[in-house]
Amino acid sequence: MSFALEAVGYVRGGRDEPIDDRWGSSRARIELDPARFGPESLGGLEDFSHLEVVFLFDRVAASDIEFGARRPRGRAEWPRVGIFAQRGRNRPNRLGLCACRIVGVEGLGVEVEGLDAIDGTPVLDLKPVMREFLPRGEVRQPAWAVELMKDYW
Repeated sequence: MSFALEAVGYVRGGRDEPIDDRWGSSRARIELDPARFGPESLGGLEDFSHLEVVFLFDRVAASDIEFGARRPRGRAEWPRVGIFAQRGRNRPNRLGLCACRIVGVEGLGVEVEGLDAIDGTPVLDLKPVMREFLPRGEVRQPAWAVELMKDYW
């Protein structure tokens, strides 16, 4: 089964290369498609501190998509784990998800900090971060994931 999705907007500014680490201070603007949306689409968003951004890794070639297991970042010292046990960009549907800080909302744009998507990336959806949707209880992860993420933000 397949589904057609249409971008609600695009990432403007910020980084222009998908470098793996130090995304925390990266600032970008998400601009909505003016043919489909008006400023009222973002009304009330300024009352939230954070935003979840669903986006498409549109520059990942079909030949680079992973379906099985691999070593994260190709590092021999880390275990082979399934594609769904990691967050790399070479995913079957090339979907990215990031919670980032809202810096400001103006017109059809949202300025954000800490979005790990590059300039020109298609944005598929925006959702405000609500405490009640955060994980309940303890969050655990393997040691390799802690090491991978130590310089990410």
